[in-house]
Amino acid sequence: MSILRKLALGAGMMALASTSALAAGMTVGFSQIGSESGWRAAETSVTRMEAEKRGITLKFADAQQKQENQIKAIRGFIAQGVDAILVAPVVATGWEDVLTEAKEAKIPVILLDRGVDAPKDLYLTSVASDQVKEGKVAGDWLVKTVGSKPCKVVELQGTVGSTPAINRKKGFEEAIAGHANITIARSQTGDFTRAKGKEVMEGFLKAENGGKNICAMYAHNDDMAVGGIQAIKDAGLKPGKDILVVSIDSVPDIFSAMAAGEANATVELTPNMAGPAFDALEAYKKTGKEPEKFIITESKLYTPADNPKGEYEKRKGLGY
Repeated sequence: MSILRKLALGAGMMALASTSALAAGMTVGFSQIGSESGWRAAETSVTRMEAEKRGITLKFADAQQKQENQIKAIRGFIAQGVDAILVAPVVATGWEDVLTEAKEAKIPVILLDRGVDAPKDLYLTSVASDQVKEGKVAGDWLVKTVGSKPCKVVELQGTVGSTPAINRKKGFEEAIAGHANITIARSQTGDFTRAKGKEVMEGFLKAENGGKNICAMYAHNDDMAVGGIQAIKDAGLKPGKDILVVSIDSVPDIFSAMAAGEANATVELTPNMAGPAFDALEAYKKTGKEPEKFIITESKLYTPADNPKGEYEKRKGLGY
């Protein structure tokens, strides 16, 4: 091995050790929305694994889908003097006061997978997918699949006021705009849960001639889609055939449904938001230089052509 290579390797090892030592000394608070979906549970699981891997002490708070619980948890983290706070915000509005409190305490806040309507200087960075693009990818798939065929779509929306619900709806509508044969006949929140998704889809089926008038179901997440699939089956129809199913997240159960011919497409939302968040935090703590304000993850489309059984096996151990 050359002297130059030894020096380069040694420098790399020292930098890695320095960053790891820095991470190992940190305590980070994590205010999670709750466990309303399999994807949310996987995000929590992966965040814990990423923290453990880096030697970070993670203080976890489950908000049970209530913003007031999140604000209380963040104030608790501030009082404890944590080194940083991760928050997956349940809704977009109402954060300015508590984020200001964190800033005044010199505690950086990183947003995970959802945005907020607040001044950008109140948080360090936001790690998320392009949620408008997710909706557009789903809509583009439907446009390509149905061609010129008339297609009435029913939409299972996410939690009212949440950024994924707003943006995934916007992207889907942008994709089908200009295609007069595709219309959204009915749209209602299923609150990102399987039970509510099933309940709302049951109502759509009854309102649309037992489902015979419905061409496709678009769900803002896979859990609502899985609930909707069950409602379609209970109505005596074949999901994936009589009614096309397209949704977002790429959780294991949607791949099981796809393998069974009961779902047609899903757009991936990676549950590993914490990895890029911790990378950004560690670099900031080391250099003092703020990261990019938005760190965007990939939005990949999966269909039955993408080995759904194999995808299920790859994901099933992630805590979904």
